[in-house]
Amino acid sequence: MSATTRSDTAAPGLRRELKVTDAAAFSIGLIGPVGAMALLGVGAAGLLGQGAVWAFVFAVLGVSLVGYGFIKLSQHISHTGSVYALVGRTIGPRAGFVAGTALLTAYATIGTGSTIEIALFFDKALARLGLIGSGPTEWIWTGLVALVLVVGLSLSEVRVVTRALLVVELAGAALVVLLCAVVLVRVGTGHAPHGQTLSWDFLQLPPGTGVGTIAAAAVFGFLAFAGFEGAASLGEETMNPKREIPRALKITIVVVGVFFLITIVGQVIGYGTGGVSAFAAAEDPYGDLAGPYLGTWMAVLLDLVASLSLFAITLGTVNGAARIGYALVRDSGVSGPLVRLTRRGAPAGTIVVVSALILVFATGQWLVGTGVLDATMNWLTLGTLALLVAYALATLGALRFLFTGPQPKAPRWQAVIPALALAFLGYTIFSNVADAEGTARFFPYVILAVLVVATCTVVFVPGLADRVRARITDHGDDQ
Repeated sequence: MSATTRSDTAAPGLRRELKVTDAAAFSIGLIGPVGAMALLGVGAAGLLGQGAVWAFVFAVLGVSLVGYGFIKLSQHISHTGSVYALVGRTIGPRAGFVAGTALLTAYATIGTGSTIEIALFFDKALARLGLIGSGPTEWIWTGLVALVLVVGLSLSEVRVVTRALLVVELAGAALVVLLCAVVLVRVGTGHAPHGQTLSWDFLQLPPGTGVGTIAAAAVFGFLAFAGFEGAASLGEETMNPKREIPRALKITIVVVGVFFLITIVGQVIGYGTGGVSAFAAAEDPYGDLAGPYLGTWMAVLLDLVASLSLFAITLGTVNGAARIGYALVRDSGVSGPLVRLTRRGAPAGTIVVVSALILVFATGQWLVGTGVLDATMNWLTLGTLALLVAYALATLGALRFLFTGPQPKAPRWQAVIPALALAFLGYTIFSNVADAEGTARFFPYVILAVLVVATCTVVFVPGLADRVRARITDHGDDQ
């Protein structure tokens, strides 16, 4: 029996129709680089000042190390469960179930943050046009409309989703790169709005800055990359996934990494060394820079494309979480609405559940009176912690799978790469747990509770681990 036939029989309704461009578009759209850099550079500037660029250099290095494990494992394992299957096949079904739950949690919480953030930038665009006031708005309604549109798109063919993500991000990225180019030219030629001049000062770190501070700031860079591994969740919908998924992951890391570095350099230079405090306190860095450098029209346009990019993040996280949830439920032996697929192959049951969770999370945040910016950062920070845990388990799985046993699947010297990635992830998690302040102090306990519940479920539910072990091997493997 051919590999394709076997996979189609094992997972009816999940169609193998995507190419490398679709898989890369899904990862890039899930990251939402334009929307991600609308605020995350601000967070890094709050810790590193004009040296915020180093947070993203640090993050690009870390994600490249982590990406090695995902790329290598995807050459051997293809499954719609992403980290769930990668860890389940390399460490064991119990660890895989926990890792999948962590990634599902990360996507759902990051999706909540991006849904709330859509309102932040969309409402700023409306305010610049004079259509609404510039004060606080009832952000929940914009978020709810966006979530309804996300559900409608998610229930269509996955190819429609990936193409929508790609178009949105390409258009937005082009405008952001144009803004950065104008900033560099005007500053370099002495025509900056505030008299800034071009120098290498943007690479200087504040006095006394230690590795721990850089690692804490790098979380904003990690969060910006959140979802780079999204293509792995298309393992049962991509043609020749063991070749195309690794290629898609490489493309994503390189393209998005370059875009992030260009953008953060443009933002830091645009504000200037004398404007660090303004950058660190900004709610709309694109608009702040576009207005004086290009005009109000560009500020409005960039706020709109930022909100569209954030819409793409929500669209990507809902679809990524839905596919991981579908795999977890399907492989647990559950039947019924949760494993229902549409005629177009979309996991309708889990799309509805994930969207409902985002609705509950966002509405709860609004009901307690949290402002749009604080609500956004709360959910993004919570999601990042869950994401780092999932990445750490996947990296540990890569280290074990690739380099242990009598016949290693990669040259043994390359074991240093996932080992460094583990050290990198471990230190980043530790520094952010140890230094957490305010509401963020409780986030590690929330993630720990999720992990404990997932562990107890897979350990104590009779036969669950055995079913997971069997089914992550059966579904989407021989391609």
